[in-house]
Amino acid sequence: MTTLIEIKVPDVGNVAEIDVVEVFIQAGDSVELEQTIAALETDKASMELPSSAAGTIAQVFIKPGDKVSEGTLVATITPSATATASVKPEPAAPVPPVPAAVIAVAAVAETIPAAAVQPAAAPPLPAAVATAPTQEKAHASPSVRLFARELGVNIHAIKTGTGRKNRILKEDVKHFVKKAMTEGTAAAGTVGIPPIPTVDFTQFGETETLKLSKIKRLTGQNLSRVWLNLPLVTYHEEADITEMEAFRNALNAEKGKDEIKLTALLFILKAMVAAMKQFPSFNASLSSDGENLILKKYFNVGIAVDTPNGLVVPVLRDVDKKSISELSLELAEKSAKARQGKLMPADMQGGCITISSLGGIGGTAFTPIVNAPEVAILGITRAKMQPVWNGKEFIPRLMLPLDLTYDHRVIDGAEGARFMATLKAYLADIRRLLL
Repeated sequence: MTTLIEIKVPDVGNVAEIDVVEVFIQAGDSVELEQTIAALETDKASMELPSSAAGTIAQVFIKPGDKVSEGTLVATITPSATATASVKPEPAAPVPPVPAAVIAVAAVAETIPAAAVQPAAAPPLPAAVATAPTQEKAHASPSVRLFARELGVNIHAIKTGTGRKNRILKEDVKHFVKKAMTEGTAAAGTVGIPPIPTVDFTQFGETETLKLSKIKRLTGQNLSRVWLNLPLVTYHEEADITEMEAFRNALNAEKGKDEIKLTALLFILKAMVAAMKQFPSFNASLSSDGENLILKKYFNVGIAVDTPNGLVVPVLRDVDKKSISELSLELAEKSAKARQGKLMPADMQGGCITISSLGGIGGTAFTPIVNAPEVAILGITRAKMQPVWNGKEFIPRLMLPLDLTYDHRVIDGAEGARFMATLKAYLADIRRLLL
């Protein structure tokens, strides 16, 4: 009759409770002598528990999350015919705490600017990485396992190490974190951000699955990357456009039946570019290393256009050098191409700042997300008549809500407020654009 060999928790230095972090075996598995079968952790150290015999696992008595102590039965093994003598497992030497500067590698990786990170599309995390089977043996020391757990990395997701016999080193964990960030996998939960759980909605009623358009997928991935990497601030304001609208309506009344009518957006374009000339930080991008500000001497403005396939942003070039009528024709042409799906990549590149207008739909305010590597975006909602106190009485004025979102690494609150005050002044009296 074959005698089962018991594997128990060894003496780890007068510790009352030891956490079971990972269990790498299950009943029926074949193990070799000194093969790691579990990872244990105290408040000061981490250790791997090796098998004291070669053979087949008969039963496992622990699971991740259990608390054990010296002498706790871990598993029983049916020894193989060629099993060697039992070897008493030695606890690993205590591992010093991971330095905060090293643990912060994930935070450092998150500061990679979107221009440097840019995948055109951040691919979703492969299921094999997010749910790597715990039965697979990961060749890594206890200190490396602890380091990976501190960063929220599943050690099994790192397939091959660069150490001797493919052993996983700390450098491999760091490389994995950086690679995950550059591939946009932070949102998938591998580097500290928990993923949104999958729900079977059919249990609640009838459903239908529609595949997202490529434009929507790419837009969503880009906005997620921006949201994770940029400290965004949104400033809300209202501009009095009563006189501007009276002037615009007068100009449109002079136009022929087949001529393109002027929209308020065209005047906002010119006013915003004039404000950008006074505040160069709004016409800039942060360098990939975060050390320098790249100031642009040209003024190209992106206009967010709603299309059947999703949001696209054609760019109007050299806005400062074109008249209102020229911009009107160009905007109408590019908006039509956008809705027909005929925009070329060059039509959507080179923007300095973006305008997103919901005025034709409604709303009172919203929070647009910066189109990185730009540093600001202006949101516009529907103007409405409001009673405004002029010091003596309330008078009706047409007020336009404005929402400015900016990258706080480049633009501070005071500068953002001054920019909006200047923009308001231009919109309230467009004659100022001639000065």
